[in-house]
Amino acid sequence: MRHRVYGKKLGRTKNERTALFKSLVQELLLHGTITTSEAKAKAVRGLFDKIINLAKSKNTQRLLSQYLSPVLQERLVKEVAPKLDNRTSGYTSMIRMGVRQGDRTTVVKMSIIGAENLKPLEKVAKKVTAPKTEKKVEKTVTKKAAPVKKVTAKKKAVTRKRAKTK
Repeated sequence: MRHRVYGKKLGRTKNERTALFKSLVQELLLHGTITTSEAKAKAVRGLFDKIINLAKSKNTQRLLSQYLSPVLQERLVKEVAPKLDNRTSGYTSMIRMGVRQGDRTTVVKMSIIGAENLKPLEKVAKKVTAPKTEKKVEKTVTKKAAPVKKVTAKKKAVTRKRAKTK
């Protein structure tokens, strides 16, 4: 029985699920629209509404920092939240795009309502999504010659006998 059980597991552990939801919310704020499966979009929709409502109220930067980087927090508070000020919920729209070829799952285009003119932050997208590159120091590797196997007299005799019988 699923009495009072909230949310979908999406075949992931709790840590994987929270990481997935955070990344989907960040991508939605970065680009304005994302293309994802219908199950993921429905699962993220409530979290996104909660984050927008936090951004509308004052002194919630600590709570927003759990989900967003400082640059995305600033964008949410200054650009996105004022456009959605007259709404209380339902900040996203989902348009079904069809069925994905590989696994036959329904794919939707999820976008922020009222933020159609929201331009993607390309500078931020590189900072948020690009992994840190480490400087690699190349070491010169000298190859050692493989040790030569010594063949004993017994082995030579055995191989000669096998060769004669063939």
